Amino acid sequence: MNGRVLPIFALIVAIGIFFAYVNPTWSGSIASTKAAIAADDQALDAARTYISQQAQLTEEKSSIDQASLARLSIFLPDAVDNVGLILDLNTLAARSGVSLSNIDVIKGGKSGTRGSATTDEIGSLPVSGISPVDSVDLSLSAVGTYSAFQAFMAGIEKSLRLLDVQDLVVKGSDTGVYTYQMHIRFYWLR
Repeated sequence: MNGRVLPIFALIVAIGIFFAYVNPTWSGSIASTKAAIAADDQALDAARTYISQQAQLTEEKSSIDQASLARLSIFLPDAVDNVGLILDLNTLAARSGVSLSNIDVIKGGKSGTRGSATTDEIGSLPVSGISPVDSVDLSLSAVGTYSAFQAFMAGIEKSLRLLDVQDLVVKGSDTGVYTYQMHIRFYWLR
């Protein structure tokens, strides 16, 4: 009888140790550690994918002609340079024989916030709804002959800068010198 009690007692102690220590440890802290390791592995895989895509894009960017990149940055700059815009317009006007005055930035002129942006986390990129291009509207007055104004508009048309003439009002005169009121929209990258 004594020979059977000891193995039964050892079996009961083993079952007790399993349910009291091994099973809670295995399903508790070890399972959460495995889940954290799996999440970290996914993050490492995403980081490797990001690094490879970044290297590929850097390689593709370096293969683009630098003159083309410079023209593209003039066409659609990454910041609004109001002073530079006004100086460029003033230079173009002086070349064409038109005199500019009353150049104002229109406060409500920004367009490009179509829809609303939603972000999943702080610091993450917007999911959708915002255009990467924004705009600034300028209101300006010009005085000059019609042929000088045509030359000015041809210069705006051939400008490397992306812009739209939104509104144009011509005030006539008997002397051949007209007054022009314009609203021009300039575009830039956010």
